[in-house]
Amino acid sequence: MPENSAPLRTPFQPPDAPGPLQGLRVLETGDQHLDHCGLLMAAMGADVVKIEPPSGSPSRRIAPFLNDTPDPEHSLFFWAYNRDKRSLVLDLETPAGRQDLLRLLESTDVLLCGRQDELARATGMNLAELGQRFPALITARITPFGDAGPWKDHAGSDLVHLALGGVMMNCGYDPDPSGHYDVPPIAPQAFHASHIAGEQALVGILGALVARHASGQGQDVSCAVHTAVSTSTEMDLMNWVMRGAAQHRQTCRHSAEILNPATPLAQTKDGRWNLGWMVTAGDEANVVRFLQAHGAAHDLTAPDGQRDPKKRDVPGAVPFDEHRAHVFEVVQRFVRGFLYEDLPWQDAQAQGLMWSPLRRPHESLDDPHWQARGSHAWIEHPELGRALPYPRGKWLSTATGWQARRRAPLLGEHTAEVLAERRSAPSVKAVSRPARLSARGKPFALQGVRILDFSWFLASAGGTRMVTALGAECIKVEWKANADARLGANAPEGGREARRTATGPLPGLNLPEMGGHFNHKNAGKRGLSLNIRDPRGLEIARQLVAVSDVVAEGFSPGVMERWGLGYEAMKAIRADIIYVQQSGMGANGLYGRMRTVGPIAAAFTGLSEMSGLPEPAPPAGWGYSYLDWIGAYSFAQAILAGLLHRQRTGEGQWVDASQCESGLMVCGVSALEWAAHRRAFRRNGNRSPWNTCAPHGAYRCLGHDRWIAIACETQAAWEAFVRASGVTALASDARFATLAGRLAHQDELDALVEQWTRTQEPYACMALLQAAGVSAGVCQSAEDRCEHDPQLAQEQWMTEVAAEKIGTWPITEMPFKLSATPSHVGGLPDRGAPLYGEDNEYVLGELLGYSTSTIRDLARDDVI
Repeated sequence: MPENSAPLRTPFQPPDAPGPLQGLRVLETGDQHLDHCGLLMAAMGADVVKIEPPSGSPSRRIAPFLNDTPDPEHSLFFWAYNRDKRSLVLDLETPAGRQDLLRLLESTDVLLCGRQDELARATGMNLAELGQRFPALITARITPFGDAGPWKDHAGSDLVHLALGGVMMNCGYDPDPSGHYDVPPIAPQAFHASHIAGEQALVGILGALVARHASGQGQDVSCAVHTAVSTSTEMDLMNWVMRGAAQHRQTCRHSAEILNPATPLAQTKDGRWNLGWMVTAGDEANVVRFLQAHGAAHDLTAPDGQRDPKKRDVPGAVPFDEHRAHVFEVVQRFVRGFLYEDLPWQDAQAQGLMWSPLRRPHESLDDPHWQARGSHAWIEHPELGRALPYPRGKWLSTATGWQARRRAPLLGEHTAEVLAERRSAPSVKAVSRPARLSARGKPFALQGVRILDFSWFLASAGGTRMVTALGAECIKVEWKANADARLGANAPEGGREARRTATGPLPGLNLPEMGGHFNHKNAGKRGLSLNIRDPRGLEIARQLVAVSDVVAEGFSPGVMERWGLGYEAMKAIRADIIYVQQSGMGANGLYGRMRTVGPIAAAFTGLSEMSGLPEPAPPAGWGYSYLDWIGAYSFAQAILAGLLHRQRTGEGQWVDASQCESGLMVCGVSALEWAAHRRAFRRNGNRSPWNTCAPHGAYRCLGHDRWIAIACETQAAWEAFVRASGVTALASDARFATLAGRLAHQDELDALVEQWTRTQEPYACMALLQAAGVSAGVCQSAEDRCEHDPQLAQEQWMTEVAAEKIGTWPITEMPFKLSATPSHVGGLPDRGAPLYGEDNEYVLGELLGYSTSTIRDLARDDVI
């Protein structure tokens, strides 16, 4: 197995350090939608006991299998998502099994499960009765579509959730020159709907655990996969909400309101790919200088000096530019001169370029940066006589470690052990404190927590948005010389009324206070403008550290230290401070200075290369910054984990979080597949990963660019599809009688399925198939989700918030629902995002005690 090849410069905790959830017991019972969330809790140190029926968990039957031989003990999927858990076999259909479950619940902190009716069958009690009998218990439920509503009983699948949630309509390939999409939308592979829901559910669970410390009471946390996926796209949602503008798919780059044929993808001479990203004129200048140094700039010159070198283009909103396209063409010519292994991407990064090779996921195993950070753990499999690699965790910490010690359990391996244990009930003492009710009329989960927020963009600002919605007071610090990006999805002239009456896309006002994306990412925060480079500004920041629980930042590594606000400096101010920083690669390791944005992170971790049509087609990648969102979930989790650890021990910590490591955590199956079989993940369009069911794809329907996703995951579902569609050719064709036959003839099968779906209105087709028990869902756009999706309306997935200047607009709420301490995206101030420096007087006057005249002097001197 590989050895670490470079030391870390900071004494972070070793892998055997206790995790932030150490001492907690979690019972997990349900299907594969729960596996990822349970894995994260086990990796954070909780004792996760997986309750399995005598036949084993459904995820034991998910491919790929060791040596390609189906065996419930050899599913690489099960191994990847269930390491560090224990297996307990209980037959919950019997009174004895139910009694054992109830006895175990007496000493359980979190019950991770599914729908309410499944929970009632397993325990014989409804949620209210469970809460009365086990007052400290947190029930954490991940359901396909939620507890109520017209789609609550619909059949879901990873493909169908990615379709209905809008992901697929953002991901795919460019249209043909006439603007017609000749390739269907592409579902990024694999199992990302469950990843998205599991990540967001965990934020809710951690919030409920923090709240329990104060109240002594557990509560119900529920998260619908459909709602979680629907809230996780990027540019499309607010562009539709604010301006009525639609997004269009583009090859391996952001979906766009304005299609742009210039691509940042460049192919090497041996058919691999490099991604080069430019978002400012400064980035373009770096590209030109780099190419000039290699004698490959040709006719390129530095960009016009009148352009602001720091002004960021909004992805997908910039019209086609012949000059920019020509820059990409010159870069492509340069990259074509190299073999993939010889790409000078590190030299490019050293010159300030955002370049990354499109790696395959297994290639991260041998990377010295990830080896130095211990990003993968090699876990022994005694039955195989060898160790296999698993992603360890998503951050490093000076106080806690991620656990990666045991291979996934054999079926029932720990049954006797768990049933023989005698544990005491959770010991939770309520801490008396005044409760401030949220706009929901209930207390917040994070009562009394204050965050000093140096985040920006989505990967970090989106994380502090989540804890703000849980009730933390969040003070967002900006300075005009390098302020957060406020433009994008800007409100139109005439505001909400103009949007209501519009019959087409509206132009947005080019004013920073009108940015819909900024409003969406920063709702509920306080706004402080502060020049920390001024000694008086630095002193204000130090005073805010003293009255804050958490300092959160998303700058390039080293920025805070250069300001005099590194961890040791902050710890000297407040000994128990929790400092959570996030960068693309993490602050420690060989690539700490590597420049990343979401697409670069996806390229480097292997996620971009996993999605699309088979080679030689280029990868389709992600049509939005998926790892910005995953990074945001992880950022919020790190903050909450730090608070939980401090509640238990009184100890603060420094967390060094990596956006890319969040991506590695969802590539575990591919890493195992490589280690076990030396087989790299291969793209297969919308077909099921590892060819486990057919039909499985997106099929054209009536209407312009209308598609429906269909996944027949069992023989019964296939037969139901044939009956519902009435396609007699399918019923009578011997090629399709068995799964093996359908897999062998997928091209012919897909053609016949689409021959039928082309005659169908998409929502009627979905209703017909769902009524027959077939997992099917329309590939929904932002318009569909906002205007036509009855289930999202039932889930109340959006909340109206008001902000100065921009007015009142709907933005997405947290998809997890906490019964006792519900989130509210407007946070403590019950409003949208702050204007630049909007709360200077509140922060300086009320929190720090500065006089009005002093505040005026600071403003006059350009300190605030």
